[in-house]
Amino acid sequence: MNAITNIEMSAVAISEVDVLGALLAQIADLTAEADKIKDAIKDSASKGGAKVVQGALFKATYIESNVTTFDKEAFIKEHGADVYAKYTKTGARFSVKVTSK
Repeated sequence: MNAITNIEMSAVAISEVDVLGALLAQIADLTAEADKIKDAIKDSASKGGAKVVQGALFKATYIESNVTTFDKEAFIKEHGADVYAKYTKTGARFSVKVTSK
């Protein structure tokens, strides 16, 4: 590749990065707004309000469930890190982090 091609590719990449950053910012704003509405539905339902809220286009249903989690630190304390390591897997994970300037 020559210098001109690198400059052209960098310009495209920079433009795409700015679009990506703007989209992620919009998603964050929309997620925060959606979470506020979800929290209001949860608060109402947990206080005896409706567990199903009907809108003109959508329906929201409040659902409660139990979740079981694994206490890694307690397991290691009782059985040792070697036993824990024997049953764990490590794999590659890739991501793109976008930050504002």
